[in-house]
Amino acid sequence: MTGDEACAEGALAAGCKFFGGYPITPATEIAEHIAKRLPQVGGVFIQMEDEIAAMASVLGASWAGVKSMTATSGPGFSLMLENIGLGICTETPCVVVNVQRAGPSTGLPTLGAQSDMMQARWGSHGHYEIIALSPSSPQEIFYQTITAFNLSEMYRLPVLIMTDEIIGHMSERVVIPEASEIQLFNRIKPEEKSMPYWPYIPGADGVSPMAVAGEGYRFHITGLTHDEKGYPVMSAEAHVHMVERITEKIKRNISHIIDTEGYYLEDAEIVVVSYGVSSRTSLSAVYEARSMGIKAGLLRLKTVWPFPEAILRTLASRVKGFVTVEINLGQIHLEVQRCVGGNVPTFFVGHAGGTIIPPEHVLSVLKDAF
Repeated sequence: MTGDEACAEGALAAGCKFFGGYPITPATEIAEHIAKRLPQVGGVFIQMEDEIAAMASVLGASWAGVKSMTATSGPGFSLMLENIGLGICTETPCVVVNVQRAGPSTGLPTLGAQSDMMQARWGSHGHYEIIALSPSSPQEIFYQTITAFNLSEMYRLPVLIMTDEIIGHMSERVVIPEASEIQLFNRIKPEEKSMPYWPYIPGADGVSPMAVAGEGYRFHITGLTHDEKGYPVMSAEAHVHMVERITEKIKRNISHIIDTEGYYLEDAEIVVVSYGVSSRTSLSAVYEARSMGIKAGLLRLKTVWPFPEAILRTLASRVKGFVTVEINLGQIHLEVQRCVGGNVPTFFVGHAGGTIIPPEHVLSVLKDAF
């Protein structure tokens, strides 16, 4: 099946019961597939009037007690970002899939890119932490969609899946396991219903239980700066406390969130850093470089945000350099440079979008630079 179809099936396997969306290439196939499948499992699909409303409906469905998601591409993602910020502020679990295409503006609707990676990190206003995953195959997007739902429920925030047109439209064999083999995390609800519930009192892991509207809980939710009772408080002290709470719950659990994959890193002298579809051709280049006697390795970012800073800094202490490969003009490359801190040279392989990066382009840099 295609990556888009595998994403929809992963959502169903995770227990998704609501999809609110608006059609946009190259993400429409996710909506089309899940629109057929959701009614079969007692779920609801709604096509909203635009992406702003789609994101709002997803947040509302989550507070109504169901796992919810949406899918879009660059222009629609831009429209969703204000309400994604609302989801971060109100600590609302949900999943947002961005099947990236080349921009700016409407750009290249039918061709791929990885050009929304910084937008994923900083696109909404204010300071916050976000979780963003990057699959490299239809099989992986199936599993990462389940992971995204689990992380969203575990840490109470919107979780992003930053895929792209190439993975979305790529057809490969996808193995769907039995339901009993899939581990799911479901939200933890407050035990007491008779008393007013404070929705933002963090537990030991920094995350508070989450009530469900209509089940008898008494609580208040707002996107304004609020205290732990959920009520607006217009003061700098309250704002600092709120922002520290929504950022620290991610920072203190970062070792449980970040997921990477390494190839030949044990003795690597030069490390290729890549993610998503670009990591596939990067790995081919690393294999070829190894056959030529070049000690290359690959660090594949399955989680892009939070960024694996500690891993990069550890590698930087012993390797001769880094090559970042991505279909943009160097967005994650900036993060690699920041972590390396000028201690070793860094090189970039990429372009503005529209085509996959051939392995020979990566290999050429590996041969010439080192």
